[in-house]
Amino acid sequence: MEKSTELFSTVLQEGKEKLTSSQRRLEHRIHMLEAQFNELQCAAEELTQRLEIQEDTVVRQANHDEMWTSLLEDRFNAMELNIFYSYAIEMLSFLHSEVVQKLPNIAGRLPTLASILKNKSKSQEISHAWETVLEQLGLQEDVVKTLCTFFITHCYEAKYCTPSEREQYVEDISAMVFGVVKNHTLMKSLLCAVQVLEKKKTERSMDNPKEKS
Repeated sequence: MEKSTELFSTVLQEGKEKLTSSQRRLEHRIHMLEAQFNELQCAAEELTQRLEIQEDTVVRQANHDEMWTSLLEDRFNAMELNIFYSYAIEMLSFLHSEVVQKLPNIAGRLPTLASILKNKSKSQEISHAWETVLEQLGLQEDVVKTLCTFFITHCYEAKYCTPSEREQYVEDISAMVFGVVKNHTLMKSLLCAVQVLEKKKTERSMDNPKEKS
């Protein structure tokens, strides 16, 4: 009887040890699977983020290409093109001068608006000055991009017209923009440029009597 009891205890203990060993192997396997799953999940999240970035890049490029194409679809006569081109030049030049005034210590490194646009992502100081000027003038960066695109598109065929030459051709430039420009993005950008430049002109005319007195 005692031998039977001992034998039963031995078998039971061996069974427990085998079960414990199996449980350990199973737990180890589960931990390995969890680690592999976490790695796969991290890889999937990283891939998703990359795809989202690529998608945003593709969308931006498509929008940019669409803007170039649509700008080329508008057809202006020579004088209309020169007038719109002149407002674009003056607006971009005014933006450059306003930003440079806020950065006197590095003005020599920013000879053009293109240099500002190129370096603003690398310098917090330039970026802050740029954003401040846009806010003060009530402009959005898309407006500037459109004017730059328009300038690049027509710089070889258009010529600059002075304000007096423009006034001889058209009295209400805003009405001309509404009537001639079909592209909504370009229309909005030109109207913003007209508004900013006309406001600057009014402020200067108000200041002139003070300077003379």
